[in-house]
Amino acid sequence: EVQLVESGGGVVQPGGSLRLSCSVSGFSLDDYNIAWFRQAPGKGREGVSCINTHVGTISYNDAVKGRFTISSDNAKNTVYLQMNNLRPEDTAVYYCAADKGRIATLLERLYEHWGRGTQVTVSS
Repeated sequence: EVQLVESGGGVVQPGGSLRLSCSVSGFSLDDYNIAWFRQAPGKGREGVSCINTHVGTISYNDAVKGRFTISSDNAKNTVYLQMNNLRPEDTAVYYCAADKGRIATLLERLYEHWGRGTQVTVSS
């Protein structure tokens, strides 16, 4: 059974950092694209970053470029999202998702497996 579990969310002040983890089971990270999405209150879900560990491709939403870094530890079946210089507008529930496609994208409709999310709140 494919499962994804997010952790690492919390409350942080503007300018602070958090590292989110997405622990996966039931499949190998080599075979799937993994993406982070987020959904802010009253807004739709948007792609944040994605990674294909087999070919080494990574993409970011322009809103987080230079502040967020996605990485993976395939031995631990875990994908990370390091978030630095957080802003109030980064407040959202963050989800990780898996897609078996050939190319990692931030197209939500392509991702068939989802975690339950972890809350990130950036507030002073």
